[in-house]
Amino acid sequence: MSLERYRKQMLFAPIGTAGQTAIRGTRVLLVGCGALGSVIADSLVRAGIGALRIVDRDFVDLTNLQRQVLYDEQDVQQHLPKAVAAVARLRRINSEVTLEARVTDVTPQNMLELLHDCDLILDGTDNFETRFLINDASLETGIPWVSGGVLGCSGQVFLVVPGATACLRCLLPEEPPQTETCDTAGVLGPAVNIIASLQVLRALQWICRGDAEPNRFLTVVDAWSGQWQQIDLAPLRSAAVCPACQGGERAWLRGARGSRSVVLCGRNAVQIAPSGEKIIDLASLELQWARLGKCTRNPFLLWFQPREFPDLELHLFADGRLIVKGTEDLARARTLYSRYLGG
Repeated sequence: MSLERYRKQMLFAPIGTAGQTAIRGTRVLLVGCGALGSVIADSLVRAGIGALRIVDRDFVDLTNLQRQVLYDEQDVQQHLPKAVAAVARLRRINSEVTLEARVTDVTPQNMLELLHDCDLILDGTDNFETRFLINDASLETGIPWVSGGVLGCSGQVFLVVPGATACLRCLLPEEPPQTETCDTAGVLGPAVNIIASLQVLRALQWICRGDAEPNRFLTVVDAWSGQWQQIDLAPLRSAAVCPACQGGERAWLRGARGSRSVVLCGRNAVQIAPSGEKIIDLASLELQWARLGKCTRNPFLLWFQPREFPDLELHLFADGRLIVKGTEDLARARTLYSRYLGG
């Protein structure tokens, strides 16, 4: 494959031919393809990344289109999973990149399998629980990851290189108490683009430099005011006794921490996931549910609006996960799961 399409990028001296070759030889795991993840995926594919595995548990919703740049109204109408819609779009951008869509939740049971042949992890998630799981997996395998997060007009980015930089638990030994969320503070589209672009920049720097100069700074951005902060995390790593990168604790990867039933930020929706493996026959279930309300199916999920609960929409995936849209009440969502799926 020719590198000609990347000529302008290769003219930038820190990348050059050697860097572009390294980019093409890199396999990335992207966890989450919402606001951050869609910008990250688009940028990596245009930059010529070798392979990109996109893992996302959600489907495209109309409210996503304000800030999630890979999706359009047709994806919403077809109830497409984000990973599937993203890969279809990205293939039209760069057919030379090896792309894989995984429509699943990231869990302690599948994290290492999803990661097994990758060189780098990019964080496109919207919750700390998954970030702590990624951090554990990174430390366990030695595979670096780039963390990013946005709320309102502010966000932060940092690179974790196991054994060389601070990790997430050096910075946050425990999950922080939730204060504001995207439901209360909102999300500014340009702030998403800034943070995601910085994540891709950290990724390209690491790919082109190797382990020689890992970036040790936490970058904090307030997009609305234009203020930027660079916080050196090296003293934090040397001064603290981190339970994860120094103590070897892997609580999230072992499954000792975390929950599989979660409220989806900014969606007025809840995800309920089965405790074990569960394969659903969507076609058979469609026949049953069609008698109880509106029901449509695509190869990836079954959409159902019960006549009894017209304010709710149920999205059932083939792996047994159910997203209930129209409520943030976990108990109510679990009741619906039992009612329509029998446990």
